[in-house]
Amino acid sequence: MANPAQPNYPLASLYVGDLDADITEAQLYERFSAAGQVLSIRVCRDQITKQSLGYAYVNFHQPADAERALDTMNFDNLSGRPMRIMWSQRDPALRKSGVGNVFIKNLDKSIDNKALYDTFSTFGNILSCKIMIDENGGSKGYGFVHFETNEAAEQAIKQVNNMLLNDKKVFVGKFMSKSQRAESNSMVNKKFTNVYVKNFGDQMDDNVFRQMFEKYGEITSAVVSRDHEGKARGFGFVNYKEPEAAESAVLELHDTELNGKKLFVGRFQKKAERVSVLRKMHEEKKQERNNRYMGINLYIKNLDDTIDDERLRKEFSSFGTITSAKVMTENGRSKGFGFVCFSAPEEATKAVTDMNGRIVGSKPLYVALAQRKEDRKNHLASQYMQRLTTTRLQNQQLGQVFPPGGASSIYLPTMQNPAARFYPSAGFPAQVRPTPRWSGQARAQVPGNTYQNYQMVNPGQPRARLPFNPANAGMVRPSNGNGVRMNYNQMGNMRMPVVNGSQPAPAQGQPQANQMAQRGPQMTKYRPQQVPGAPAQAANPAQSINVPGQEPLTSGMLAAAQPQEQKQMLGERLYPLIHHMHPDWAGKITGMLLEIDNAELLHMLESPDSLRAKVDEAVVVLQAHQVKQQQAAAAAQRQTEQ
Repeated sequence: MANPAQPNYPLASLYVGDLDADITEAQLYERFSAAGQVLSIRVCRDQITKQSLGYAYVNFHQPADAERALDTMNFDNLSGRPMRIMWSQRDPALRKSGVGNVFIKNLDKSIDNKALYDTFSTFGNILSCKIMIDENGGSKGYGFVHFETNEAAEQAIKQVNNMLLNDKKVFVGKFMSKSQRAESNSMVNKKFTNVYVKNFGDQMDDNVFRQMFEKYGEITSAVVSRDHEGKARGFGFVNYKEPEAAESAVLELHDTELNGKKLFVGRFQKKAERVSVLRKMHEEKKQERNNRYMGINLYIKNLDDTIDDERLRKEFSSFGTITSAKVMTENGRSKGFGFVCFSAPEEATKAVTDMNGRIVGSKPLYVALAQRKEDRKNHLASQYMQRLTTTRLQNQQLGQVFPPGGASSIYLPTMQNPAARFYPSAGFPAQVRPTPRWSGQARAQVPGNTYQNYQMVNPGQPRARLPFNPANAGMVRPSNGNGVRMNYNQMGNMRMPVVNGSQPAPAQGQPQANQMAQRGPQMTKYRPQQVPGAPAQAANPAQSINVPGQEPLTSGMLAAAQPQEQKQMLGERLYPLIHHMHPDWAGKITGMLLEIDNAELLHMLESPDSLRAKVDEAVVVLQAHQVKQQQAAAAAQRQTEQ
């Protein structure tokens, strides 16, 4: 049960509008406290910029004080601007319903809010009264008065409509929303008297123009629009006395020829109506075009500069009937992408399946269904949000594994030996791994200048990733010159430094090899292909990709890496396989294949046949390019000899 002594805040709350942007709560309190005890004041501000929105709410303890402020302070000046005060309506239903709301236009510029309020207050209680102003503070010549009852609004319309206010006849009518006005105009437009005529050239005379339309009915005015030199601009207006005459002129003269040109004769439209109609027509055509090409229009990018429209059509013609094929150009040069439109969705789907990733010219193609710009933006935004969410989750998990601490130590809670839990930063050199990326045996098989096509290795800087060394049987990194080596703790995927001679003792007397065996493959991130003195563990092909001399690659490792590092990880595993097939071109072919999507690269690592097919395509391209270079060199030599 409500407490009857508790004040009724909604009945004592006022809305104060048309405030200056610099008005503060203190200024309003100083002004409204003269009417009674103020409970609270809030100036509404933008959530981001904190700038005033130009209105505020003033709450009094007693409704009588609020009513006194409304009667005595409405339209008083505050910082040079009149305040507009009304009862606060928390429920917007009354405002949006339009009941009791009156629209007034053709007002004199000298009439302000207070004068309009005084004029209409004789017909009933006014909830709100406002004259619309421009950016300079001047009246726009129209305004609104919201009465408490619909009867008062009807009485005001009856008494003031077509009356003179400051020597100007005003229009007073019921307020209508934009949709209601559009519906009303469509009904009114069925009958019209003003006709718009265009496309009759610049030689039209006013008398000839009037004579063309006089035979359809009595004309009140006929005007040919002219420029400042008096030359006809090719359009004009004819106003009839009767709507039937105007309609007859439109039906008879529209699309007829005059001086070799087709006339346009139609109902005159205001600019807002014309823009609305044109926009609607444009949207309908756009939607129709999207529906027509949905599922059959392909987007192709990464095109070679030598591919033109004919070559693009030829490459895709084997999949079905092509209605159009276009390479987008700029100043005669290809922009690297284009479109191919098929006659059936099945043909387009087959083309996407077979052509995506295929090397045409010297580049692998990217082929997908064409998307609208809005759909593509939404898709990219969705992908970005997914990546952002994944990154945040990974950072949170990393924060749990590595809690924040001092710069001189890292705490590893799973370590068995407390003596090895901390290490000083001074004892850990900047260059963790001075040895090259591969062991000496593996690196001797790689040519010295081929792999540099897609990766530059700088042995003078520390590597961000330290892969497994298959020559190390105990999963212990070889020590550097300072006596520090890398080892694994029980989490299996974390490295820690171990100083020579201070290796952690096995817990509870168990040997180190037994601990590693109990840990299992799920606890070990980097697993050797074959460890001397230990049983071989075959990786599950469904979970990881094994390449001799490289650590097993899993989809989780690839997803957690940055895009540039993903290509590096895939390239490190592709290069040995390609080098075994074509040692001389291994670097170039690897660089070409790395432009293909990562999913296709993973498929090639899992399927030797697929990899060999792609490598063979790349070899054909390189051979053709080599032949062209030889021919060009021979032609240049012949020109030099001549």
